[in-house]
Parts: sequence; structure tokens; C-alpha cells
Amino acid sequence: MTVQMHSAQLTPQPDRVIAQLFLPGEEWSAHRSRAAEIVARVMAIPADAAEAIATELIDAFGPRHPDVRDLFIGNADVVSSRLADPLEISDAQQIVLGACFTSEYAVEGAALCNPSAVEHPDQTGLTPGQVRVAIALRSIGEGHLSSIGFAEAVIGPGRRWAFGERRIPLWRARIEDGDWSIAHFRAATEAEGILDEISHSVLQALPETFAASDVEAAIAHLPGALARRTDSPRHVEALRDLVGSAYRAAFSDQSALSQRVLTPVAAEERRGMEDARFVRFTDSTGAVHYRGTYTAYDGRDIAPRLIVTPDLRVFDIHRLTGEAAEDKGMAFFPRPVQGRHLALSRIGGDSISLAESQDGLIWRHVGDVVAPAQPWEIIQTGNCGPPLETAHGWLVLVHGVGPMRRYSLGALLLDLDDPTIVLGRTMSPLLQPVDDRRDGYVPNVVYSCGGLIVADVVWIPVGIADGRIGVCSIGVDELLALLVSPQSSPTL
Repeated sequence: MTVQMHSAQLTPQPDRVIAQLFLPGEEWSAHRSRAAEIVARVMAIPADAAEAIATELIDAFGPRHPDVRDLFIGNADVVSSRLADPLEISDAQQIVLGACFTSEYAVEGAALCNPSAVEHPDQTGLTPGQVRVAIALRSIGEGHLSSIGFAEAVIGPGRRWAFGERRIPLWRARIEDGDWSIAHFRAATEAEGILDEISHSVLQALPETFAASDVEAAIAHLPGALARRTDSPRHVEALRDLVGSAYRAAFSDQSALSQRVLTPVAAEERRGMEDARFVRFTDSTGAVHYRGTYTAYDGRDIAPRLIVTPDLRVFDIHRLTGEAAEDKGMAFFPRPVQGRHLALSRIGGDSISLAESQDGLIWRHVGDVVAPAQPWEIIQTGNCGPPLETAHGWLVLVHGVGPMRRYSLGALLLDLDDPTIVLGRTMSPLLQPVDDRRDGYVPNVVYSCGGLIVADVVWIPVGIADGRIGVCSIGVDELLALLVSPQSSPTL
């Protein structure tokens, strides 16, 4: 039996917008400030007219943004240095001024793709035979800038999948400093090539666990001879970018999961947060939380990063380091294996490998798992999300890239105790970008960042041509029957 494609789907919604700071004319010469000119024009508006404009702005944009009044006033504060001092400014003037320095961004105005599914933390209100699912999405907006959005679905009863309503308005997270350990910060500075005298001096002044404010204090107390070196500002800025790459993103408890969107914060993700792969993780004590990886992109380099969350509302976001954390597509195993954190990784860009870590942060390469072996994966192969545990082994959804850059889906079965041992693999794709799955934002692509098993059925949400989300399913036994031992399978 082949994979069953279901009718449920998600499409991009251009009304899913966030508000962001807008500073017109930043590219202009320092001899002219457009911000100052705009401030002057706003302050020249008569009081009654300012009241009318402010009221219209709140009415028009209040339904689209939570706490829109605070948003406008906050952005007015950003340019408050351009106000004549002393100067009284009314609430209405602040709203108008802030709105002049605010713009909307449609997070999925261009595309929606690459879903990752896990069991939802809230299973209340369901009928027997149903399971609620949380889905992370890659949302792509103007400029091909990616964010991480969320959706919900209900599986069952039986072999049925129904997406839930995706609510608006969207909420942005409150951002707080993240925590570092000395060991991880040292490893990260070494990986960045900035383990020098400045970083040594800063590290020496830090407590065992610290945040960005502690690094700033250590920088302020650098020895004068070190701080005045001509290359010191560049090294100090690199340390600031590094410590700022760890942060906490906390959403209001009034927000629904589908209203939350993680947007770029750290310098290394300024051009996008791509392809989140989430897993429901059970640690060695039996405690459960969610963790995942995504790819940060700064416009030049990529970096795999870590997300840890107890509830999909408060997210601790951190950098991953080590030789095995340098490429796209890391996917965590859902529990420790023989006391180790394990992940599927990709070394060399075209094959699947295994990585291990003692702390979940610093990763080393263990061994290769599979390389391209069939025509449909002749260019590269990689995982399509975290391994799924079965009694027969770790079931891994994979993608293969073939001629004409066609992305198709397949599967592997790995040994439970030693996941470098391949017990079976699909000879032919489970799902291909054909017929109505062929055309879209990026043609010839079907891709997933993670499925799950419910009642002996493998459910796979898929991005179709990077333009919409579909869902397919196949029974676990049916899929296992399609796998062929690598010893008996022909290769390229």
C-alpha cells in the first residue's frame, strides 16, 4: 500500500502580520535625518487633528496587534531623542509619532512550508480516539525572511486529520537574556575563532552561570592596555553578539499556540529562522519537555540552534557548538540512548550522520549513517525530523534530492541501541513532487521537518512546493514492509 494523501491543508494567510520598528531613510547621509523631519511634522499637527488621527489608528490597527497603544508609544520612545527638550507631548501625539515609525510585516506573505509535528501539551476537550498535535511551521515573508509559526491539528478518531483554526492577531514574544555556562561559552568562543586574550580576560571575570549583563560588566573592567588595542572593538562586538545569541522568548498566557511567532532576535538569525524540528523529549529522570533545532541564517553563514520549552509558550533559545553542529538539519532523538543525547546530523552536506552530546549543547561526530544510494537521492539525503521509536528500531523519515533538484520522501530503520546500524531503507520514494504537488513557491519539493506515530499510523505533515502544507499517512507495519536491508539493496 502506498502513502495516503489527506485532503486537509494549510495555505499562507497574508493577514497574519506583526508590527515592527520602521526607520525611514536609514540609508541617507548622516548630514540629514529623515527621522528628525518626521518628528517635526508630527509635532506640528494641531491637537484636535492629532486626536482624530490617533483614534483612527487605534481603531484600524487595534484588532491586528495586541496592545497596539503600547506598541505605538514604545516606538515613539525610540525616536524621542529627536524631540526638542523640554517639550510636552500628548498621548495622541505619541500614538501618531509611534505609528509613523511602525510598519506591518506579513510573516507568511510569500510562503508556508516545512512543518514539524509533535503531541500537543494540552490534550483536554477531546473525544476518545483523538490526539491533539502541535505543528511548527516555516513562515516566509517579504525578502525571503523566515520565522517560526505554529498551528494545531486533531488526529482521529480513526485515520483522520483536521487542522484547527489559526487565530489572529499574532503575538510577539517578550525577549529576555539567556543564560550561559562557562564551559559552553568557552566552547562557543573557540568555535567562532575568538578565543583570544580579550575573551580569556572576560571569561575569568564571569561566574559559573551568567547572562549578557555579566559580560557587559566584565568588558567594562577589561585592563586598559587590552581595551585600547586597535582591534579590541571588533573582538568585543563579537563577544556581545555571541552572548546575545542566547535568549528567552516568552509569550503572553493569553495567546493561543497559533497566535505565536518566533521572529529573528540574535545577530546570527537576522536573515531568518528556518526549518524547526521539534521533538517531545523525555530525559533520564522521566521528565518531559519539548526541544528542537532550527537553522539560523545571517545572510552569509548558517548555524544550527537549540530551542527548549516546557509548554510551547516560553522558549529558551541557545546556540549549538561542536564539530557536529555546523550544518543544516540536526534532529534530536526523543530520549537519551545509553546515557547520551543523540541527534541525526549531516556531515559534508549530502549524507546522514550521527552526533552525540553529554549536555545537549556541545556535539561531536559519532559516525556516518547513510549516503545517497538510489537515483532519487543522487544529489543528497537528509533527515525529515526526529527519529520515531518503534519496537523494531528507530524509524527515520528522510528526504532525497534527485535530478532537477526534486525533493522526495523516504524512510530508514535504525538499530535502537546503535543507530549507526541501518536495518532497512526505502528503495523508492514514499512521496514525490508530482501532479498537484509539483508547482509552487519552490517547484518540485515535498519536505517535512517531523512526523509522529499515533495508534500505529505514521502521520507526516509535508510542505508542498514550499507554498502550502499537506498531510499524508501510512501504517507503521505497512512502512516497515517497504524497507529493504542495505545488504540486499543495490546502490549507485
